[in-house]
Amino acid sequence: MARAMIRRDIAGSYRELSDAGTEERTCNSELVDEADAEEDDVNGPVIQGGELGSTSPFSIFGKVCLKNTFAVILIFIYLLLMSVAVFLAYQTITDFREKLKHPVMSVSFQEVLKYDAPGIALYPDKAELLSCKHHYHDRIQLMVNPGQQGEIDCTKEHISYTDPYRNKTLKSALIIRGPQDVRKKELVFLQFHLNKTEEDFSAINYLLFSSFKRFQESSDKAQFMQDCERSYSIWTFSGSFRTWVKMSLVKTTEEDGSESVEFRQESTVVRYNDDRPVSEQTDQLFFVVFEWKDPFIQEVRDIITANQWNTIAILCGVFLALFKAAEFANLSVKWMIKIKKRQQKRKAQELNQMS
Repeated sequence: MARAMIRRDIAGSYRELSDAGTEERTCNSELVDEADAEEDDVNGPVIQGGELGSTSPFSIFGKVCLKNTFAVILIFIYLLLMSVAVFLAYQTITDFREKLKHPVMSVSFQEVLKYDAPGIALYPDKAELLSCKHHYHDRIQLMVNPGQQGEIDCTKEHISYTDPYRNKTLKSALIIRGPQDVRKKELVFLQFHLNKTEEDFSAINYLLFSSFKRFQESSDKAQFMQDCERSYSIWTFSGSFRTWVKMSLVKTTEEDGSESVEFRQESTVVRYNDDRPVSEQTDQLFFVVFEWKDPFIQEVRDIITANQWNTIAILCGVFLALFKAAEFANLSVKWMIKIKKRQQKRKAQELNQMS
C-alpha cells in the first residue's frame, strides 16, 4: 500500500510538472504570435512560424517573382510617361519656333468712298498727248475728230529725271492725276498719236504710284520719281488699241511695322476701228482708260499664330507630369527596397526557426 501511494504521488507530481511546462510553452507561443502579429501590422503580412512548414518554396518564389515583375512594369510605365512628356515638350518648343519663323498671311478688305488720287506716270517718248479728260459712270463720249488735238481737262505735269538703273540716261515723264471717286466710277481717258517710230513695236510705258498729292508736295520730284520707279512695276499699252485698265490697291504691313503699297490691275484690250481717210492714217493712235476696279483696299499683314501663353501652359503641364513621374519612380524604388528587406528578414526568421 505504501509503495502504491508513493507511485501515485510521483505520477501526480510528474503530471503537474508536465502540465506546467505545457502551459509555459503555450504562453510563450502566444506571446510570439502576438509579437508577429504586431510586426505584421507595421511591416505587412509575414509568414507565420506555424505556416512555414505548410508553405512550399515554389509558392514563395512565385510571389516574390510576381512582386518584382510588377515593380519593373511600374518603373517601365513611369519611364514611358517621362519619355512622352519630354517628347511633348520638345515638340511644343519646335512648333513655337516654326510659327515664329513662318507667320501666317492675313488678308482683310477696307471699303472706301474715295481713293487718294493716284499718280499716272507716262513715258510717251515721241508720242504726243491729244486729249485727256475725266468721265463718270463708264460713259466715254464719242470722238468727233480722232487723231486731232482735243480737250485736255486733267491735272498734268512734265518732269525729267535720271534713270535709276542706267546712269547718265535722262527720262521724260508725263504725270497725270488719276481717278478718285470710285462710287461714281470716275475714269481718265487719254489719247496719244505718234507719226513714226524707230522701234519695231509701238507702245507707251506707264507707271502707277499711290499718291499724286505726295508727288506735288515733294521738294525733290526727280528723286521721288526715281524712288517710285524702284518700288513699282512699269506696264505697257499698245498702239491702234484701246486699253482699259482697272486698278486695285494692296497695302502690305511688314514685320517691322512699315507699310508698302502695290497696284494690281486688270486690263482689257479692244482694237480701234480707224475710219479716217487713208491719207490721215499715217500716224498711229493710242487710247488708254484708267479706272478703279472696286471700292475695297486689300490689306495684307503677317500674323504670328504662336501664342506664348499656350506654350507656357503646355510646358508647365509637361514639367508637372515629369515631376509626378519622378515622384512615382522614387516611391517604387523605395517600395522595392522595402520588399527586399522583408524578404531578408523572413529568411533570417526561417534560419532561426530551423536552427
